[in-house]
Amino acid sequence: MQLRTMLLAGLCLAALPGCVVSVTGTDRAPTLAPVAPLAHGPIANDAPHGLSQSRLQVLDATMRKYVDDGKIAGAVVMIQQDGRDVFSNAYGWRDREAGDRMEENDIFRIASQTKALTSVAIMMLMEEGKLVIDDPLGKFLPEWTSTTVAVTNAKGGHDVVPAKRPITIRDLLSHTAGISYGSGPGEKAWRDAGVFGWYFADKTEPVSAVVAKMAKLPMAAQPGEQWVYGYNTDILGVVVEKLSGQSLDVFLKERLIDPLGMTDTSFCLPSEKTDRLAVVYTAKDGKAERAPSPGSWVGSGHIGQGHYAGGPCKAFAGGAGLLSTAQDYTRFLEMLRRGGEFDGKRYLSRKTVELMTHDTLVSATYQPGQGFGLGFRVTKDPSVMGNLGSVGDYGWGGAYHSTYWVDPELGLTVVYMVQLIPAGGLEEQSKIRALIYSAVE
Repeated sequence: MQLRTMLLAGLCLAALPGCVVSVTGTDRAPTLAPVAPLAHGPIANDAPHGLSQSRLQVLDATMRKYVDDGKIAGAVVMIQQDGRDVFSNAYGWRDREAGDRMEENDIFRIASQTKALTSVAIMMLMEEGKLVIDDPLGKFLPEWTSTTVAVTNAKGGHDVVPAKRPITIRDLLSHTAGISYGSGPGEKAWRDAGVFGWYFADKTEPVSAVVAKMAKLPMAAQPGEQWVYGYNTDILGVVVEKLSGQSLDVFLKERLIDPLGMTDTSFCLPSEKTDRLAVVYTAKDGKAERAPSPGSWVGSGHIGQGHYAGGPCKAFAGGAGLLSTAQDYTRFLEMLRRGGEFDGKRYLSRKTVELMTHDTLVSATYQPGQGFGLGFRVTKDPSVMGNLGSVGDYGWGGAYHSTYWVDPELGLTVVYMVQLIPAGGLEEQSKIRALIYSAVE
């Protein structure tokens, strides 16, 4: 107990000026006195915008209140503008019950934030001439040449009809393939096949085997007609493997993760990093409670700690499988913000990034004021969206309630990492967005 207190005190003094550790019992986490104001100020450059230091303090105080009120256990918020640090802070606890403070380099399950890397991988292959985005999926995965769709009938059941056209790579990138996470009129068939919900997080079966099984099941909508969130990017991960001749983990590591310096991003957690993996919490009656271990499936999400350390690692899910840090993910976003280039290395062409981050929906619709590109939601009209932002800002998030976005107009990248599933209607993502844009000079 004495050693833990000393370690916590050292961390407090090193990372959080002005905080005081007080441990009074073995079952209580340390309490913290108010922390000194952040040293970050507005960016000093030639850009016609910056972020107000005093206004960012409102964001800082708001995040601390979420921790103090027990709504979240801990989080990391990281903001850059024009490639320079503006705001970076860790809040609360990596493991509240153990009294382990959150640190800025802690590791998070990023779930659907994985989709962005897989979508970039597909576009890299496009730039190598190995595909075009309007190619039919069946060209690369023959079992997907002809698919079916479940359609509700007048008797309250459903009929299975042929798809009107083949599913394309573009459909998968924009989530208009009609492929859900198993829900829809044909849900029973998906459940009976053992494929439902956020399937791959704790599996050891290769994703390619499950994707082949999916092809025989009825989809939730006709290709191109609706925006349907589901296994689209997991399927794209298998396409990456087929065209590159590499497993998805190796492709991403060699082509994106290592070159970008994302030193803590991987599908499986090395044993020496287990002490940096943030604990998962779940919202109950407005408070964050520690999720069980290993946990269980609720709806389409896994409510538990997840098996990311130890054992075989075979399920490299392009839609939901990666672990990362706020620092690593910021580097990836900065590459996108700069039009596909980072530290002198080009990953994608500027025109490819522009295509990915513009609304590509034609017949389908996403959300009011927003469209969807090739891997990202895109703001079309902030006034209709109902929150502050810029036309053209783009991003997404993950099932553990993390989120990110890039604002090309203001040069911003924003990463918010947290481990809360389900989030229970928590509104802090909207507040973070509003407070950041409120600080724009």
